[in-house]
Amino acid sequence: MKIENTTESEPVSPRSTQRRSWLAPLRAVADGCALVLVSPLLLYHLIEGMALGWDRAFENSVQAVSMVPGTIGVLLRRAFLRCTLKSCSADCHVGFGTLLSDRRAVIGRGVYVGPNCDLGWVTIGDDALLGSGVHVLSGKAQHGLADVEQPIRFQEGEFQQVHIGAGAWIGNGAIVLADVGKGAVVAAGAVVVQPVEDFCIVGGNPARVLRRRTS
Repeated sequence: MKIENTTESEPVSPRSTQRRSWLAPLRAVADGCALVLVSPLLLYHLIEGMALGWDRAFENSVQAVSMVPGTIGVLLRRAFLRCTLKSCSADCHVGFGTLLSDRRAVIGRGVYVGPNCDLGWVTIGDDALLGSGVHVLSGKAQHGLADVEQPIRFQEGEFQQVHIGAGAWIGNGAIVLADVGKGAVVAAGAVVVQPVEDFCIVGGNPARVLRRRTS
């Protein structure tokens, strides 16, 4: 059995390996039960999608499943998102109150998304961590601004895919409008408007490089 997140200097004990093997069937059963429990919502999502459009149906259903607390909520959200997103891993954690607005989003393996986050068209790499209240928008051009004679809400914008690199850490309350590289760290409350390179630590508004994790 492959054990993730280990190195030669951090061996995994036989007891830990045995425990993971023992829990695997229970997790599979829990995921299966969650899929059964969320099936009425999936049916409603299907009907509403055909009647009102898939984007609106997706947002409405996500709002419903986001408000289920505790471990059951995590299981139900994961089951629903695995059936509706472009790609969603079987071991991700999506916290209470977290909303998604774009069905093209991708959630990688081992991803942790804290409570009360707001995610647009985002691809989250494996083992990335998003703290509480993180907002990942679909780029920084969602609203057109060129015509001053028209209200902004009438002007067409452009939705862009934002990538969060594998192993990145986005701190609480950060706002992300551009790509974040592999292993990068975004400080709490930072506003990312320019791409962040791999293994950089950034903070502030707008976010700037504080230091690098590698020499």
